[in-house]
Amino acid sequence: MIQEMENNLIPKGSIDLVGFGRLGLRTGINLIQIHRGGPSKITVFDRQKISPQDIIFLLYGAKVGEYKSDFLKTICTHPEDYRKIVSINEDITEDNVDLITGDVVVIEIAGGNTIPTAAEIIKHTQKNGSKTISTAGIFGIGDEEIIVKDISEFDDKNPAVNELRKEGIVENHLIISTNKFIRDSIPITPYVLDNIANTITKEALKLLIEKNNEKK
Repeated sequence: MIQEMENNLIPKGSIDLVGFGRLGLRTGINLIQIHRGGPSKITVFDRQKISPQDIIFLLYGAKVGEYKSDFLKTICTHPEDYRKIVSINEDITEDNVDLITGDVVVIEIAGGNTIPTAAEIIKHTQKNGSKTISTAGIFGIGDEEIIVKDISEFDDKNPAVNELRKEGIVENHLIISTNKFIRDSIPITPYVLDNIANTITKEALKLLIEKNNEKK
């Protein structure tokens, strides 16, 4: 009986990681370590290459000049028939959004005004039945409360949430946030990134299990 139960606890479904910087790498490492379940396929989207300032990549053995999205495939030691890693060295735009096909889509893009791109991704992937997660302000020292709510449950004090709503994202999208922003004059520490990545991983798994159950 136990053996049969173990045999049923295999990776199922797919998670797409859109953006693979310091937060995305942490999330990806969490996902490839999941045992007795988790995604059978992880697809990573990012066109940036590793720079000398990408310390967490270098600490894990990456080389300057390599594509960030390739690195998760490098460190994942699972056979492909157990957990497949797909690397796509492109940033997502409205022209290639069709590349996103995951059951759960985690948006971790940063730098500049990323809201319109995130909104385009959410709209497109939700039409295909995907479940979506993104961040909305993750500055912090590391002891901040991490807020996890559907976008419909936020008040109007989070500017990133407000901008997403202006783009038409008003429900059925999970937001993870410290409610701290660049205006608050506090840094983003490795501790808060660890905490955010851990939370994203847990919530992505919940959504993946929900999606897998819907397929039955």
